Amino acid sequence: MNSFLKTTLLLASLTGLLVGMGYVLGGPSMALIALIFAGIMNFVAFFFSDKLALSMAGAHEVTREQEPELHRMVAEVARLSEMPMPRVFVVQNESPNAFATGRDPQHAVVAVTTGIRRILTDRELRAVIGHEMGHVKNRDILTSSIAATIAGAISYLGMMAFWMGGMFGGRDGDRPNPIIGLVMFLVAPLAASILQMALSRTREYAADKSGAEYTRDPEALASALGKLQNGVAMQPMANNAGTQATSSLYIVHPFSAGGLGNLFSTHPPVEERIKRLREMAHGIRP
Repeated sequence: MNSFLKTTLLLASLTGLLVGMGYVLGGPSMALIALIFAGIMNFVAFFFSDKLALSMAGAHEVTREQEPELHRMVAEVARLSEMPMPRVFVVQNESPNAFATGRDPQHAVVAVTTGIRRILTDRELRAVIGHEMGHVKNRDILTSSIAATIAGAISYLGMMAFWMGGMFGGRDGDRPNPIIGLVMFLVAPLAASILQMALSRTREYAADKSGAEYTRDPEALASALGKLQNGVAMQPMANNAGTQATSSLYIVHPFSAGGLGNLFSTHPPVEERIKRLREMAHGIRP
């Protein structure tokens, strides 16, 4: 199954879960309200998610005069990917990482931390920028914003279900059903998180593939991912509200994690990503 179809199915599943919760909580009228509520939130996320992400990450824009080599590299990858030149930002953080944001290629931003430039070669950083441009071209920022908004609405409805018990869902007419409410409170947000995680992982694999194709250098991206994983393990980002909110945007998970932390990570295992890229390298040469 290709990544586009997987993305469509996962988003449809999230939307279906949201509407289904609305129906159980309050019947057809609540299902419609839930859908409208999600639509409004998506509208806000579409236009303002990039500004919020940059602000929470502590990123600042750099000009060509300030960072000529970084601008040259981003411009080269933009040309290879046949996209407009994005704005370039730097995050003053020694933890090595990078992310992209923006609702479409005309409003794109590529951001790198100061830490990533200390540990990667130019060839590896170019490959990382290719990955981020892959996210932009694949409209992943929009997709992830929609998914996050729907998941947030599902969690909110789950809390409502817990306190209201659910107007429907049982055999007792319109009386609240506390068991249904408890199940929705516990299960629905977990299901939404799992679907959101699966969507994010699908888009990371797709961005790896796109970036490797743009730069024709999958081995460089594989090497960069290995270095970034080790770099984050040695110097993870501070785990606060801002980095938590933007963690799914980064090319590698920005916090040190293990066990269940890896199981529920929005990022696929780095080892699997490296394996896929090295398989690509047999057919694509720098």
